[in-house]
Amino acid sequence: MSAIADLTLYEILDERFKTGRCANGDARLERLYDDCRWAEGPLYLPAWRQLLWSDIPNDRVLRWDEATGTVSVFRSPAGHSNGNTLDREGRLISCEQGNRRVTRTEPDGSITVIADRFDGKRLNSPNDAVVRSDGSIWFSDPDFGITSDYEGHRAPGEIGACNLYRADPSTGEVRLAADGFLGPNGLVFSPDESELYAADTRAGHIRAFKVTDDGTLTGDRVFTTCPGVDNIRFDDEGRLWTAAMENGVHCYATDGTLIGRLRVPEPVSNIAFGGPKNNRLFITATTSLYSLVMSVTGLPRVLRGGRTAGYRATNCVRIACTS
Repeated sequence: MSAIADLTLYEILDERFKTGRCANGDARLERLYDDCRWAEGPLYLPAWRQLLWSDIPNDRVLRWDEATGTVSVFRSPAGHSNGNTLDREGRLISCEQGNRRVTRTEPDGSITVIADRFDGKRLNSPNDAVVRSDGSIWFSDPDFGITSDYEGHRAPGEIGACNLYRADPSTGEVRLAADGFLGPNGLVFSPDESELYAADTRAGHIRAFKVTDDGTLTGDRVFTTCPGVDNIRFDDEGRLWTAAMENGVHCYATDGTLIGRLRVPEPVSNIAFGGPKNNRLFITATTSLYSLVMSVTGLPRVLRGGRTAGYRATNCVRIACTS
């Protein structure tokens, strides 16, 4: 672990970034690991104080232990996994670009396929997933993993488009949630789950949809433009934080205004809040995993039945012990 001193770490673009205490955390980044080829998909496991993340070209998922600072291999091969999240029972959901599927890791370590086809055709290369409190799994499906052999396996697409999908874990039904994307990527629900936000990397913007009671998306709008946008996360005061490649980490106010930026020495692929207080921002950036203890707190995780997991959840033990 090493500290990266940088007096320009925080860039204040709007007074709301300052008054919201967004620049009151650590004065420097910590580099926790620097031996990846292309790092993405950070996911913090509260019960075990560990972080999982994907090293896609090396086809492995790595695990960092917060108590000891050690890094080990959680899974290899890993289907060129990209995004990782937890379902409402604390099980690992992974987007396997190479295997062109979304999977769930069961308590015994076995793998269940959640989705690998739509309308009888193979998915492109699932990228990121988010789970709603009703248990439904929503995922983006760009073609990033089939355009070359670097992050997956080069192959022709069968669907002919890059879309968002909704999977019902009970029935196995996979239905189209939204289309019209050039390169759909990061996903996140608003704090009350009334909206779904979706990054389109190639279009350079973030779209927002209203979510109806039956899971249909309506009211498509562009929330903000963000060149290089990858994944996206909310803090508990409704600000949207984004991984923005060469532009570092962006912070947007609720009205879509860019109010501040974190400067990172490598292009930023993904971010995730974690740590015992959920105020440690983990950043995957090209070859490295960084962290920054902040004065803002990430949005709490919600389990099935509406229980707020916060960072006292014990269900996460289900996947932390598998390897």
